[in-house]
Amino acid sequence: MTYNTVVRKLYTEHGFGGRSGFGRQPAVVVIDLARSWLDDASLQGSSRLEPVLASTLAVLKAARDAGHPVFFTTMRPDPVDIRGPVGRKLPHMSSETTLGQADSMAELDPRLERRADEPLFVKPRASAFWGTPFDAYLTARNIDTLVITGCSTSGCIRATAESAHNRNLHAIVVREAVGDRSEVAHEANLTDIDLRYADVEGLDAVVAYLRRTRAPS
Repeated sequence: MTYNTVVRKLYTEHGFGGRSGFGRQPAVVVIDLARSWLDDASLQGSSRLEPVLASTLAVLKAARDAGHPVFFTTMRPDPVDIRGPVGRKLPHMSSETTLGQADSMAELDPRLERRADEPLFVKPRASAFWGTPFDAYLTARNIDTLVITGCSTSGCIRATAESAHNRNLHAIVVREAVGDRSEVAHEANLTDIDLRYADVEGLDAVVAYLRRTRAPS
């Protein structure tokens, strides 16, 4: 058996891995699909994420066609905020190159075609909820289901899924629409997310759900 199969068997035997399912009013969040992740000129950039972008575009089309709310996040390191343990743990964030390129690298990929009514949150930490008004936006729209796309699986996707779970939302991570710099970290964290925080669902199932669900007026 593979490592992930062993982990899944162990945790399901101990009461993990239930399914929260889809709710009635979804929103989509696109996590950090910016130049910092998609541009090879970036320290953390990777062309491996091109398929993730393509799958995210399919999710966005289904959500937009059905009138569901769409949100975006990006990260821009603050030279004051990253002093101390955060900067020491993540030295790439405090490097002169990263800080010098912060504004340009935080720009969303233009292929996402973010619309004027689709909020963009600049987050200081991994979770889309940490230090942003995201929770208030979802509450105002009576959202009960958060469809999560973007990167990275082991960092910002996992943190956002955990936050959504802690807020008692139906958290849905789209398998083909999330990615990581490491395939091993990607697969291990998808397994852990699916067992603990969110339902990891395939692209076709999520697109079909978004198309058939009644959008809030």
